[in-house]
Amino acid sequence: MSSPKIALVVNPVSANGATAKRWPEVVDAFHDAGVEISHRFTEKPLHATTITRGYLQEGFDLIISVGGDGTANEVVNGFFSEGQLINRQAAAAFMSIGTGRDLGRTIGTPPTIPEAVQHILQSPVRPVDLGQVTFINNQGAEEIRYFINVAGLGLDGDTVARVNRTSKALGGFISFLWGTLVSLMLYKNKQMTITVDDVEICSEPVTVVVIGNGRYFGGGMCIAPGAIIDDGFFDIVILRGLSKPALLANLPKVYGGTHLNHPRITSLQGREITVASTGEALLDLDGEQPGRAPVTIELLPAAIYLKG
Repeated sequence: MSSPKIALVVNPVSANGATAKRWPEVVDAFHDAGVEISHRFTEKPLHATTITRGYLQEGFDLIISVGGDGTANEVVNGFFSEGQLINRQAAAAFMSIGTGRDLGRTIGTPPTIPEAVQHILQSPVRPVDLGQVTFINNQGAEEIRYFINVAGLGLDGDTVARVNRTSKALGGFISFLWGTLVSLMLYKNKQMTITVDDVEICSEPVTVVVIGNGRYFGGGMCIAPGAIIDDGFFDIVILRGLSKPALLANLPKVYGGTHLNHPRITSLQGREITVASTGEALLDLDGEQPGRAPVTIELLPAAIYLKG
């Protein structure tokens, strides 16, 4: 991509308002790089999706999300309108300044703003996979959304819902660790039937099922250590009916990505996953909690261009 027309979609309240405070640093970094940018600030939930669609329709061909993983998810969804890409040649980039920074870890974006800007500007454009999710939203209607990093149901969804209700003033690691521990104490395993590529994998009490396009979720947990964002497969990790003591004992292993050898953990690859639940299994999409099971998740190979 030569001399792209660049637009930034900025969530000023992400990271408990830290993004707004650091915004002048972002502007300076692009100015120092000699790059002209346009930008708009989000004002409400899902506004980043609307802003992104507007920029793409105006002819911008590089959209940079500035904020957290939830902002990144909204920007990715803004590349689509009625199930179709608005501009197949446009690319996305992500400056992870939010609470979790899990997408930044997955794609290797540096944590400092000057380094992140240089990384984005100097990186080649490459196609990456997305997930398309059909689910029941929080208003009770069927909805389709997309994700770039990780989707999950069960304990994961409960944790994200709890963390997103807090101030996140203590940062991503502590916020998600606190949310995980509190949710773990209150959570009851859900009866789920999980099918991968038309093969029933399990029908039993499940603690959490994670569909990894990327590797990290929950503020630094390496839940799907083998996931590659452009390999044409999801890495699916199912924690089957773990007890609370077992979850606590294995939590450090999840941060290190060394948990997959546990006898109650199933890991496999696939391209289409369905999850049905007899209890309310909440859905997590890139750190947002938009709805619940039943869900169908389909891989969209090489669906969008990534720069960075």
